[in-house]
Amino acid sequence: MKTTGNTILITGGTSGIGLGLALRLHTAGNTVIVAGRRQQLLDAITTEHPGIGAVVLDVAEPDSIAAARNDVAARYPDLNVLINNAGIMLHENLLNAADLAVAEDHVLTNLLGTIRTTYTFLPLLTGKADAAILNVTSAMAFVPFPSTPTYSATKAALHSFSESLRAQLATADAGVQVIEIVPPGVRTTLLGQQDDEQAMPLDDFLDETLELLDQKSEAKEIVGERARFFRDAEANGSYDEVLAMLSQY
Repeated sequence: MKTTGNTILITGGTSGIGLGLALRLHTAGNTVIVAGRRQQLLDAITTEHPGIGAVVLDVAEPDSIAAARNDVAARYPDLNVLINNAGIMLHENLLNAADLAVAEDHVLTNLLGTIRTTYTFLPLLTGKADAAILNVTSAMAFVPFPSTPTYSATKAALHSFSESLRAQLATADAGVQVIEIVPPGVRTTLLGQQDDEQAMPLDDFLDETLELLDQKSEAKEIVGERARFFRDAEANGSYDEVLAMLSQY
């Protein structure tokens, strides 16, 4: 993926990693559209950061995805990059029947939301120069965090989906690159990690991720040093040890 001169749509773009990527990529010379559920937040971002575009998009609602697709197609016909970043992460107690609703929300938002958004926007990307889909998964896709079981499961599923998407697009010679971004724990409001000293500072994560994207333009996965610990756990034989460590939290 080239890192400048693109037209990029970022779901979940009103905070955290999504907003951080939006600001960095805009500064790098890309046309950036942030997508989110709340018009008030979108208005605040576009006012504070002139030149950044916005579109209302709730990935949990198929009608909202379709409406956003029509809006983006009309206003940004040069769209060539989709970053699927929208997601939720909540603690979940599998012994509490009420938490089934929490699990279902994770599947609806993190997994179905990304799949639906990909299906809906992919036709806008095919045939475009330097087209790419970037799926933001998690280090927890490779070793689950037991406190957030369905979150971890949805990210593992998105890793698998990204692999299949990449293979199908390559076979079809669709000209769309598929890149998986694998964050570790990052200091954002996701799961209230904004003040967690053990989580990676957001600016450090953005520095590392964008440097890797720039250096490894053909990469299938962008995995920083902290995430590599989890990504390689099964391959290097430390999986059980890492899972036991995560089970303590």
